[in-house]
Amino acid sequence: MTELSCDVRYLKGIGQQRADALSRLGIYTLRDLICFFPRTYEDRTKFSLISDIRHGDAVCVRATVANDPALSRIKKGLELVKLRIADDSGSIDVTYFNQSYVRQQLQKGKTYIFFGKITIEGQRRTMANPIFEPEDSPHLLTGCIVPVYRLSSGVSQKVLISAIRRGLEECSFELPDALPDSVAEKAQLCKAPYAFENIHFPTDLKALELARRRLIFEELFVLSLALARIKERRTVKSGIVVSSPRFERFFSGLPFIVTNAQKRAINECAADMCSGSAMNRLIQGDVGSGKTLVAAACIWSAYEGGLQSAFMAPTEILANQHYKTLSEILSPFGVKVLKLTGSMTAKQKRETLSLLKEGKADLVVGTHALLNDSVEFSNLALVITDEQHRFGVNQRAALAAKGESPHTLVMSATPIPRTLALMIYGDLDVSIIDELPPGRQKVDTFVVGENMRGRINNFIRKLSAEGRQIFIVCPAIDEGEERPQNIKTAKEYAKELQSRVFPELRVGCIHGRMKPAERDEIMQSFADGGLDILVSTTVIEVGVDVPNAALIVVENAERFGLSQLHQLRGRVGRGSHKSYCVLFSDSDNEISKSRLKVLEQTSDGFKISEEDLKLRGPGDFFGSRQHGLPETRIADLCTDMRILQDAQQAARELLKEDPELTNPENARLRKRIDEMFADKGERLN
Repeated sequence: MTELSCDVRYLKGIGQQRADALSRLGIYTLRDLICFFPRTYEDRTKFSLISDIRHGDAVCVRATVANDPALSRIKKGLELVKLRIADDSGSIDVTYFNQSYVRQQLQKGKTYIFFGKITIEGQRRTMANPIFEPEDSPHLLTGCIVPVYRLSSGVSQKVLISAIRRGLEECSFELPDALPDSVAEKAQLCKAPYAFENIHFPTDLKALELARRRLIFEELFVLSLALARIKERRTVKSGIVVSSPRFERFFSGLPFIVTNAQKRAINECAADMCSGSAMNRLIQGDVGSGKTLVAAACIWSAYEGGLQSAFMAPTEILANQHYKTLSEILSPFGVKVLKLTGSMTAKQKRETLSLLKEGKADLVVGTHALLNDSVEFSNLALVITDEQHRFGVNQRAALAAKGESPHTLVMSATPIPRTLALMIYGDLDVSIIDELPPGRQKVDTFVVGENMRGRINNFIRKLSAEGRQIFIVCPAIDEGEERPQNIKTAKEYAKELQSRVFPELRVGCIHGRMKPAERDEIMQSFADGGLDILVSTTVIEVGVDVPNAALIVVENAERFGLSQLHQLRGRVGRGSHKSYCVLFSDSDNEISKSRLKVLEQTSDGFKISEEDLKLRGPGDFFGSRQHGLPETRIADLCTDMRILQDAQQAARELLKEDPELTNPENARLRKRIDEMFADKGERLN
């Protein structure tokens, strides 16, 4: 038996070189290896007769090598091995590219199991680079349900499958298992050894489902307990008492009407800030719902108590925008608002730092520059971060550390289904602003095909002639990325639009590989009216207000999640002009069509996120794991909803019986949670 903490390089068949390659996948120990779960599976259990195979089928065939494999060198760097395989019904011509070793492995007259994709031209069937295994050998890659893993350079599926097979054999008596027997029995879950064997090498689809349910339940159960523990610890931390002022006086001094949803969120924040415990709250609201006003009310509350606030934004352009907005709202009340960003002169920075330290400023709005050691406050009581998923836990904590347990408010414009909020933001209280301010523009949305390209281009010219501006979003950056041929790329498409389609207009381009300063400069030029069209990747998903932008066009819209498309749509309709969103898609997939139609029918981000869960199926709901989600190895917090609810209920019942997890049966569980805290600190997201 091998310890789970054993370095993978000591496992038979791995060694230092493969261990280095595995480390690029985050695999360092035996535990990491057996917990590196497949991303999908291929059902190779069904065998086909060669005569029954249709063009494009990926199939397993039991066939005999009919001739000696022939090696030929076409040109430098290209070797071909050709052979014919046959069964009683027909034959297939097989070609291997740059795999000369198969010439020795495949022997004339022997029978093998081949798996690959068939091409049929006339009466001729061909197969390129099929996987094969001898008929009489143990089958890891053919004739079974085969796991498909995420890979990196130097690690093939075959290498990974063999390593995991070896790893499971090495630790069969010591598998990760945190579930108390009573919980597993009540939830009718299979045993851990069965789960690990069948998650990697399922005997059939039913066994795979049993294994998945067990491992997903365990992961979400442990996570639920850990988050509950964080929340319990947090509630006892003392915080600065900020007496709740009469907000009617604040509301009456504003030049617009405050919605009931905003008032509710403000009152929830005020209750936290005067409770004696440190506030740790998330304000979650749709694009344009007025989260900044809630932040302003909290800042005003701190100001009334003679206390300071700090507001951190992820980019300089956003920091400038918030500085302008908050100054307009708060300056009439006497709040002194300062700015601190990287582009300021040394003299400007010194003046700001001096005023903050002496307590002569009430609010500073800035970027990561606020985290510098030189930034000191006189009496920091409130820390606010915008678009919280752009900041790591350590960055938020570093800003909070500049005060004595200041209240923390984080804001996000990413609508998340209500059923997920407590899991995703387990260490935060959540306020939801589910109402838009009166007068907010509705953005008309249209899903169109390539046949509408000419009309949309004419519409772009019409809007530009009226003085409006246009966003165009592409799913990729440049031609070098691996992608289907019909996918538009930002850099190439911007060049095409400028040179061929709209030579009379000013076209700019931004993408994620640019330096932030360069990206901000182009974005600022667009905001200032220096460009007519801005071609971009999703870096504009969260960005500066451009009230003059009246149209956003999204290319290959089926490649984006609904919530992401909704975020992109929020870039327009921010001014007084009628605004539009055009989603180009020629996908024939019915699910894709249904998803995109949702955006035509509603502008409610929360409804859209719920529909995204129903229609999108397995996969990362957010498109990336940057939104504060706890990391999970196998569970999908968005598609494993039923298991999540069962796991949360089981966690509540266990904590009711054993709040400190001191019962002997819960020893493994307590150890696992302690390990999570050791890795992550006080927070998991």
